[in-house]
Amino acid sequence: MTSSELARTPLYDRAVRQGARLTAFSGWEMPVQFAGLKQEHETVRTSAGMFDISHMGKFVLQGKELIEALQPLVPSNLARLQPGQAQYTVLLNPEAGIIDDVIFYRQEDSTAGEQRGILIVNAATKIKDKNWLQAHLNAPSAILTDVSDENALIAVQGPRAAAVLQTLVAEDLGATPAFGHLDATILGKPGFLARTGYTGEDGFEVMVAPEVGGLLWDALLAAGVASCGLGARDTLRLEAAMALYGQDIDEATTPLEAGLGWLVHWDDKEDFIGRSRLEQQKAEGVKRRLVGLEMEGRYIARHGYPVVVDGVAVGEVTSGTLSPTLGKAIALAYVPATSSKIGRTFDVEIRGKLHPAKVVKKPFYRSSHRQSI
Repeated sequence: MTSSELARTPLYDRAVRQGARLTAFSGWEMPVQFAGLKQEHETVRTSAGMFDISHMGKFVLQGKELIEALQPLVPSNLARLQPGQAQYTVLLNPEAGIIDDVIFYRQEDSTAGEQRGILIVNAATKIKDKNWLQAHLNAPSAILTDVSDENALIAVQGPRAAAVLQTLVAEDLGATPAFGHLDATILGKPGFLARTGYTGEDGFEVMVAPEVGGLLWDALLAAGVASCGLGARDTLRLEAAMALYGQDIDEATTPLEAGLGWLVHWDDKEDFIGRSRLEQQKAEGVKRRLVGLEMEGRYIARHGYPVVVDGVAVGEVTSGTLSPTLGKAIALAYVPATSSKIGRTFDVEIRGKLHPAKVVKKPFYRSSHRQSI
């Protein structure tokens, strides 16, 4: 796909003016870095950085029986949510493979008694997710509206994120807990704001009209918030051991294999797509698990590299980097469940040579600034 064929977000021109290095990502032309990956990464860990995530899919859902219609599609109990609360969860196929990981934001019911919510999905799976949802939302009143192209989405992340963003928002952000959200007045205009993110730091994701998004980007930049690209977003999320769809999780992996068993609310959830397969895995035990690996030395294990025991490949690396915060090479990998305990050692094959690694506790990095979920 050539550059002219790639989609561009409402903030694309600003990235170009700032001299960002651009790359193709899920059909979009996106900034991979501005000042540099390491600098952007460290700024988010110590101050505040912002990311253009307008490429992500954005659905508005509403209907008198919306929650009831969504319940069979996810393993998490959405009925627990009060307006203003959110749930990170997964869409599952009948074999409990992960169609996508998503966040559902429960909003205030309309005056007509309709339940409302916003669903944020991955850019690469937006069309697939939309088709799946429309095919399986059984309540006649449940309506899905794709508002992806009607909104800009900016993630403001880091220990200074709340303080800086507060100067541009009318509502009290201190009253918004982790995974809380609200309809907000941003630069005097209506928008949606959630205390969520993909960096392991405290921060917010802000959805506004495209023209407001540009003004918000400019205002944040003027307030000292650093522009950050996909490169830092990836190293930040990996340090926090947050899964990347298409690498760490996909339709061939289940939540129990991927370390997302906490999303399965067994006791207060009725039947859902994929439940029978998960019950079978729970009873029999999974054959593989996604673990955190720490490499000896600075050899970096990349996506697709074999994990080896006694010369035999037993698993595969899904994500890997040299952690800017820790100064160590870290990775996520699927290994046999029987060999997934912390401290277990493996070799990773890197360009034909074996390099030692050990299983370590996830996440690799835990922020002291982040609110608990």
